[in-house]
Amino acid sequence: MAWVFTGLGLVILLLAGDALVRGAVNLALRIGVPALIVSLTIVAFGTSSPELLISVQAVIDGVPGIALGNVVGSNTANILLVLGIPAVLSRLHTSSCDTRKSYVIMIAASLLFIGLCALGTITWMTAIALLTVLALILADQLRDALVHRNGAYEPDELEGADLSMPGWKIAMYLALGLVGLPLGAELLIDGSLQIARTFGISETVIGLTLVAVGTSLPELATTVVAALRRQADVALGNVIGSNIFNMLAIVGLAGLIGPIPVDETFLRLDLWVMLGASLLLAPFVFFKLDIGRRAGVVLVAAYAGYLFFTFA
Repeated sequence: MAWVFTGLGLVILLLAGDALVRGAVNLALRIGVPALIVSLTIVAFGTSSPELLISVQAVIDGVPGIALGNVVGSNTANILLVLGIPAVLSRLHTSSCDTRKSYVIMIAASLLFIGLCALGTITWMTAIALLTVLALILADQLRDALVHRNGAYEPDELEGADLSMPGWKIAMYLALGLVGLPLGAELLIDGSLQIARTFGISETVIGLTLVAVGTSLPELATTVVAALRRQADVALGNVIGSNIFNMLAIVGLAGLIGPIPVDETFLRLDLWVMLGASLLLAPFVFFKLDIGRRAGVVLVAAYAGYLFFTFA
């Protein structure tokens, strides 16, 4: 039953997250919020709502190892799996995507995140520091987007946007999202804890692996489909943005709920694996190279080795 609860919780989380994005995007457009603002805020926060709810619920339930493991594990999986598997199937044409600025921000955020974790506990003061940095980054992104808008944020191009959606349907999506997210998070965490206890695995390892990979599945599926259609030129940018948001927003908001002790295993291995995976992208970012099949094999193999070492 633990596996059933975990799987059911994950499915509910993914469906509820999608419903919340659709409802929030169309409500914002209905009341006159510019599409540009919607794309930079509501869509970004909404698509990460499952990870956020899991981390917050984990802190409330007294298992903060899952909260931190979810973020660190998701960031590692985003690079090694979400980019690696599609590259194996079909070359990712990332050479046309200029992500140098965002990449430098991600590395800087990673170093800040590791430094704060080295203090031993994510406290409310640490959380405020992370959220302040996120606010500065979002403000800078908004300024850049306004300068280089060039019609790139039309309402009908936003994820989940439907300008003809009736009001009752918007309300239904919002209700499903707001009810489903906490329910799915509770089921996923309860199921994961039962699995951890059954196999004698720590909550940290469960967060780094099962929960992290589960919450990265939507990004993986989307990138695989785009790669097969030869349309994955922005996959690298999406992964970089997601990783920045995970470290600053999810840990920041969860840290406001309660303290998050940092297990020694994070400081010995997992945080450095996350940073190392991020540094693997440097040649593709700065030299504008495609991520080919050989590189994809290396990324996937690196993740497989990390999983083996984690469980061993």
